[in-house]
Amino acid sequence: MTSRERVLSAIAHKEPDRVPIDLGATPSSGISAQAYARLQQYLGFGEPTQIYDVVQQLAQPSDRIVNHFGIDVLDIGRTFNKQESDWYQVDIGDGLQGMYPSWFRPERLESGAWQAKDGKGKVIAAMPEGATFFDQAYFPWVDGYPDSRSGIEEQLDEAMDTVLWQKFVHSPWDHAEEPGFWDQLRSRTLKLRENTDKALMIVCGSNLYEWGTFLRRMDNFLMDLYVDQDHVAMLMEALMTRHMATLEKVCASVGDIVDIIRFGDDLGMDTGPFMGLDVYQTLFHEHRSQLCGYVHKNSSMHTFLHACGSIEQYLPSLIESGIEIINPVQTNCRDMDATSIKKEYGKDIVFWGGGVDPREILNRGTPEQVREDVLNRLEIFTAGGGYVFNVIHNILPDVPPENIIALFDAVHEFSRK
Repeated sequence: MTSRERVLSAIAHKEPDRVPIDLGATPSSGISAQAYARLQQYLGFGEPTQIYDVVQQLAQPSDRIVNHFGIDVLDIGRTFNKQESDWYQVDIGDGLQGMYPSWFRPERLESGAWQAKDGKGKVIAAMPEGATFFDQAYFPWVDGYPDSRSGIEEQLDEAMDTVLWQKFVHSPWDHAEEPGFWDQLRSRTLKLRENTDKALMIVCGSNLYEWGTFLRRMDNFLMDLYVDQDHVAMLMEALMTRHMATLEKVCASVGDIVDIIRFGDDLGMDTGPFMGLDVYQTLFHEHRSQLCGYVHKNSSMHTFLHACGSIEQYLPSLIESGIEIINPVQTNCRDMDATSIKKEYGKDIVFWGGGVDPREILNRGTPEQVREDVLNRLEIFTAGGGYVFNVIHNILPDVPPENIIALFDAVHEFSRK
C-alpha cells in the first residue's frame, strides 16, 4: 500500500498493511521545536528547525524526518515558505537554534521574556523566560460583547485580528491575504500530490466554542454558555458566516485533491467536559453539522476534529454531525479509557492519536517503557481498522530523542507482527 492508501483504508475502517502514522500533519499532532532540534542532533541530520507554528513553537518535519520514521500524512501548508528568505534564525532556548518565518518578529525583553504585537502595537502574545510557547495576552471582549447583533457582526473581524491564533497563524494561512492565494494553494497542492504518495491534510480551524474563549476569555465564556446564551448564539452566527465563506473557497480550491480537512474545537478538560451535552447541542451541534455537511457535499475530503480532554459524552453528537475522525484521543482523561471508547465508538469514528502516555511515559519513561505502552495501545486501537497512530497531542520539549525513536520503532515493530 502507498501511504495514502494506508490512511484511507484506516478511515474506511479497514485494517491496512501497517499502522498509518502521523507526525506534524496538524498543529495538534506535531513536535515542539526544542524536541525536534534535539532529535535532529541525535540523528546527526543537521537540518534547520523551521518553526511553522510560532504560537505553539512547533517544528515542521523535514522530508528526511518524514521518510526516516515512515510518516504517512502531510500538511499542505508545507508547500509555502520554501525560500531561505522566508526564514531567519532565532535562539529557542537551552542552547538550541531554530528559524522563525520572516513575518514573525517578536520582541525580547531585558527579563528574557518575549512579547509579540499586532499591527497597531498592542501586545497580544507573551512567552515568559524559560517558557516554550506563547500565551494569549489580550482578550478583546473580556469586558463584554458589543451592544447589538449588528455590533457583533461589525466588530468581529477587528477583534479576531487581535487574537494570537489568527494574527500569528501557521502556513498556508499566513499567506491568505496575498493576491492569488487560492490559485497558489491549488497549484502548490497539485504539485505536492504529483510528487508524493502521502495522504494530504488541510488545517481549517472553523472553531466555534474556542473562539468564544479567545474573545471573552475562558472564565467569562464558560459563564456565558449558561447565563447569556443569546449573545453566544449571535457570536456563533457571525462566526459561521466567516467559516462558511472560507470553507467554500477551500472546497473549491483543493477539495478534490486533499484527503482530510482538520477542524478544531477543544471541548473538554481532564476531569470532564466544559459544558453539559444539552448546552453543546443547543449552541454548537447544528453549526458543526452545517460545516461537515458542506464538506461532504462539495469535496472528497474526510472530516477530522481536534478536541482535547474528556469528550466521550459528545462523541454521539459529533458522529451525528458528520465528524469522521477524532483527535487527540486523550485517554488519560475521565471517561476516555482506550478499551471502552474503542468498543463503544470504534465502528463509527476513526481514532487519530492516543498512541502513548505523554505525561509520564513518553517524557519520563525509558525507551522500553515507551515501547511497551505503544504496543499495548496499538493492540486496542487497531482492531478492525479505524486508527491512525499519533501521540496524544504534540511531542513536548522535555521528550528525549531516544524516546521519540522508540515511539516510532514500536509502531513499525507492531506492524511486522
